[in-house]
Amino acid sequence: MEYEVVVGMEIHAELLTNTKIFCSCPTKFGDPENTHTCPVCLGMPGVLPVLNKAVVHYAVRAGLALNCKIANFSKMDRKNYFYPDLPKAYQTSQYDRPLCLGGTVNINVNGKTKPIGITRIHIEEDAGKLLHESSDGTLVDVNRCGVPLIEIVSEPDIRGPEEARIFAEKVRNTLEYTGVSDCKMEEGSIRFDVNVSVREKGSEKLGTRTEMKNLNSFRALERAIKYESKRQIIELKKGHSIIQETRKWDDVKGISSAMRSKEDAQDYRYFPEPDLVPIVISDDEIEKEKSKLPEMPEAKKERYMAEYNLPEYDANLITSTKETARFFESTVNICNHPKQVANWLMVDIPAHLKEKDLTMDTIPFSPEELAELINLIQDGTISGKIAKSVMEKMFDGEGTPKEIVKKNNWAQMQDTGELKSIIEKIVQDNPKSVSDIAAGNKKAYGFLTGQVMKATKGKANPQLANKIIREVVSKKINE
Repeated sequence: MEYEVVVGMEIHAELLTNTKIFCSCPTKFGDPENTHTCPVCLGMPGVLPVLNKAVVHYAVRAGLALNCKIANFSKMDRKNYFYPDLPKAYQTSQYDRPLCLGGTVNINVNGKTKPIGITRIHIEEDAGKLLHESSDGTLVDVNRCGVPLIEIVSEPDIRGPEEARIFAEKVRNTLEYTGVSDCKMEEGSIRFDVNVSVREKGSEKLGTRTEMKNLNSFRALERAIKYESKRQIIELKKGHSIIQETRKWDDVKGISSAMRSKEDAQDYRYFPEPDLVPIVISDDEIEKEKSKLPEMPEAKKERYMAEYNLPEYDANLITSTKETARFFESTVNICNHPKQVANWLMVDIPAHLKEKDLTMDTIPFSPEELAELINLIQDGTISGKIAKSVMEKMFDGEGTPKEIVKKNNWAQMQDTGELKSIIEKIVQDNPKSVSDIAAGNKKAYGFLTGQVMKATKGKANPQLANKIIREVVSKKINE
């Protein structure tokens, strides 16, 4: 029997507001534990929450970017559960009247566009964080309690780990572009829950699902789905039933294990939050938020292909993050060599960023300096090979490209006489290459060029060197 994997996702993204969803405590990440708390976010008796208006505006913007319909009327509810990291023991969320409904995200799978449905987006508060590393036992940091979240719930339209990753990347990029979330996975700003089931291929009936929560990397997301779907298929082939449960993903061991039975909505005993008035938002307010949306990745990609003549592959990569796209456009505006700029941003720069544990936000040079480097290649001052060495030193903060080239005496040899003298000696020392060329083996030119670059430590202008090599070899053959 052939099985099909069915995945639905819930994506939690922290909103970039300065203060929490129901109080004025800051949302800043990384400060000492339990320093951003007050009676409201701790849920002390008698306190009254006040909904942060910015949360609603940010959530509306996210909903519009993900093609949702925005509800003019929605409300907050209490979700009751045992939360070890949420002192008030219930989560203020939304249930039957969420803020955003029915969106779509188009993903590209093997060259084909596939729509993934968005069931809903609702706003809610985050819980705290359990710290297990202490020798004193498990501690609780409640700084995160009350940090505003949106939860994006997808339809079970995803088929397998690759589609899940592509969908998650697309949602993250979209949210990052809108500016409603920084989407920093290393800080938990965006986390993925996956509901995985398998069914006989061709069947319409969904299988029993299991859930894995708080996956915080695309790699973990793919691996968890791959493992879990395989486990379920093995169980079904043995004639066993799949148990609806929440499972824990161990990214180090690469396995999932049962945590608890999976709850249904009725188990949370939702009821309307009595301390908060309903959320009423007018069409004018929705239009106002719509006007704040920037050019989104898909539109930007199309523009790059049309305006800069970039291949689709390049345009996809360059628009994959807001900061990369900004860096690209700023550089192109100065040096007007879009393909060269794209090449640096797709290959060398990401490699250096990874090696030095940096991001495009923390890259140690400006678009002006990248443009200067590209111009040095274009005007023949340095070769492409030397440019890579210049880039290394730019990452080490050793100055602008011009300063680095001057300091290291890396400018290409422009003296034709000096270069010709070097080439004549190389041709003289390599008679076999000359005889190979005379016999029709043009590849021998490449060997001679390599010898010239070696002798000049990469400083020879390749075009000029090739021209002189051909002249000298031709003369030698005709002697």
